[in-house]
Amino acid sequence: MENFTTGPLMGLDLRCNMTGSHNFIFTFIPVVYSCNFIIGIVGNIMVVAVIYFCLKLKTVSNIFVLNLAISDLTFLLTLPIWAIYTATGYQWPFGSFLCKAIAGMALFNLYTSIFLLTALSIDRYLAIVHPVQSRQCRTVVYGRVTCVLVWVVALFLSLPTAAIRRTHFIQHSNVTVCGILDKEELRNVLAALSLMKGVLGFLLPITIILTCYCLIGRALLKARNIQKNSKSNRDEALSMLTAAVLSFFLCWAPHQIFNFMNMLITIKVITSCDVIEVVDTGLPFTICIAFFNSCMNPIVYGFVGKNFRRSLLKLRRCSSKSVASHPTLSTKMSSLSYRNSESIHLSVVKTSSLSQAT
Repeated sequence: MENFTTGPLMGLDLRCNMTGSHNFIFTFIPVVYSCNFIIGIVGNIMVVAVIYFCLKLKTVSNIFVLNLAISDLTFLLTLPIWAIYTATGYQWPFGSFLCKAIAGMALFNLYTSIFLLTALSIDRYLAIVHPVQSRQCRTVVYGRVTCVLVWVVALFLSLPTAAIRRTHFIQHSNVTVCGILDKEELRNVLAALSLMKGVLGFLLPITIILTCYCLIGRALLKARNIQKNSKSNRDEALSMLTAAVLSFFLCWAPHQIFNFMNMLITIKVITSCDVIEVVDTGLPFTICIAFFNSCMNPIVYGFVGKNFRRSLLKLRRCSSKSVASHPTLSTKMSSLSYRNSESIHLSVVKTSSLSQAT
């Protein structure tokens, strides 16, 4: 909630209708949040279970995917609160502390998810394009250190928004909302936070991810002439890369566009109440799409992989003796494309030896 003006002692008055005029939002959005919660919780718990009990943390990819699933799980636990908040017409009954904590958690998940996806993309680039040279830096220790840095940086970036967010009573609608008061002294801070969210939370990561995947795709296409019988594997790997990029982009691009427009409203570049209402009405839908990324991650990075599905089916039979024989968590994006890169750098032509690479 933004664009508040100080009214009588009873609360705040609004210059524009900041809650939109479409009442179906208060029914549709909670339903979507509920579906995201159920699908995301089930999918991410399966990812955590398979990695922890069957695959273990023996590869950098496993560590990144596990942390990604944990990040999504911590955020998904807040969705019931957001669903209640929307279903009650933006009435916040949970107090100021939870207002700060839950809002900070949403931004925290944004940064951790995107940073981990970026780290996973860089790891896939090193494993596929430079498999020999990158062995020394692609270790479990480096993977864990990277994850710790991701969590710390994401926490640091989400703290300012949590600090300035609080509950406000809106006199016009007779509701108590969880939002940020648009004060003159905070205007530059709000604009800076929105800009940081767009650059560090989307533009920079998507640039790195696209660059890595383009270089990976080029390496896989070059491998065609070296390993001619890998056409189907190459196609599957390229399809996996495309799905990963599209999932990331399609889930977050709409929200980032509306976030940019919201920043223009904050700095008074946009002052029309009609435009403000469109932005405020559209933001919940873009947030739904962005939150859906927490459901897509297990699908894109886990369930598409044959090895993951096999490990999921064998989850109950995992034991200390059988763990060593289980393949590490890999997908068509990682294991299949890595075989092609091995043929590029090592000139390995035996199919039996290639199938052991991960």
